[in-house]
Amino acid sequence: MTGAGELVERVRTALREVIDPEIGFNIVDLGLVYDIAVAEDGVARISMTTTTRGCPATGYLRGGAGEAAQSVVGVQWADVQLTYDPPWAPDMMSQAAKDYLGVGR
Repeated sequence: MTGAGELVERVRTALREVIDPEIGFNIVDLGLVYDIAVAEDGVARISMTTTTRGCPATGYLRGGAGEAAQSVVGVQWADVQLTYDPPWAPDMMSQAAKDYLGVGR
């Protein structure tokens, strides 16, 4: 049986395949994914945000996150919740995303 931590990391890896269409980089490294938890029953709970409220890609990103999580063996269903607390800020990005976007140069 896969440990919960390993399953969470596999979900995180799958979420890196979801690319924000406006920015061109994955939602994990952009800092849009706040939390990932996988229950024993295989339900993945993902808390995420968008760069702004009213972002036109919100539905796409939320749907993509759900599909990506559900593609992971051991995940039966994904519950993707949007939050704007805390609001997203550029300092939430990984160094790879900052380098890609030229932030902080």
